[in-house]
Amino acid sequence: MPRSTDVERGFFMSVSDQEKRDIIATANEMANVARPIALKYFRTDTQSVENKLAQGFDPVTIADKEIELAFRQVLSQRRPNDGVLGEEFEDIASKSGLTWVLDPIDGTRGFISGTPTWGMLIGVYDGTNVIYGMIDQPYTQERFLGGFGSGKLESRDGIKALKTRACDDLGQAVLFTTMPDIGNEAEIAAFNRVSAKCKLTRFGMDCYAYGLLAAGQIDLVIEAGLNPYDIQGPLAVVQGAGGIITNWQGGSAAMGGQVIAASDPRVHAQTMKILNGG
Repeated sequence: MPRSTDVERGFFMSVSDQEKRDIIATANEMANVARPIALKYFRTDTQSVENKLAQGFDPVTIADKEIELAFRQVLSQRRPNDGVLGEEFEDIASKSGLTWVLDPIDGTRGFISGTPTWGMLIGVYDGTNVIYGMIDQPYTQERFLGGFGSGKLESRDGIKALKTRACDDLGQAVLFTTMPDIGNEAEIAAFNRVSAKCKLTRFGMDCYAYGLLAAGQIDLVIEAGLNPYDIQGPLAVVQGAGGIITNWQGGSAAMGGQVIAASDPRVHAQTMKILNGG
């Protein structure tokens, strides 16, 4: 869960229209500044990959670190009283009640492999809810935005509203996941039970899967072992598009862990029942 004191305390605040506009403008400036950094390293031999684990492989690149520093620089100038929870550097405690939850490159394995399924994630957490979020994919020039009651996609084709699609039957659902690279044995077995019921399952999509769900392209994302910075940006995007996103028990997914994102409450309910042994 987030380590920032104000987040742990469950601080809640209302946000004025002017504050909403500034949050949106700040998030966009952060992504605009960071896009050239990501593209400077993507599909090049200058990535300088480090492994965070003594055993196994959990990569971090120089791009991860430079992007998060760029995010933090924008926040220090525009919103110095807000907190920061990022993947790569120390937390900054919030003085305002808002905490920016940052993953500079979600899907680093995809990033270093040359697949455009990674993204830069930004979430804004008020201690109770994720009130705004972004999935930005610099290579495809797609920016998925969600919060304050709506969602939109900005791309080379213009701006359009995000809207999840209807799906009342798990047998017609398209499911995306990062398993089996994440999750323990029991979680993978539960996932496989759901996958066996679905029309189609695709693997290794990272945060891009949530963008596709919000855009009405797929119906279901199932994950496990997530951190807050892995999910808070996508959570706001999915909710802004009219989707439902919870943990496997139906509670809040904001702290990470086991996550179900669904385009339709009906397929969400069917999925949750199977994951919990029903």
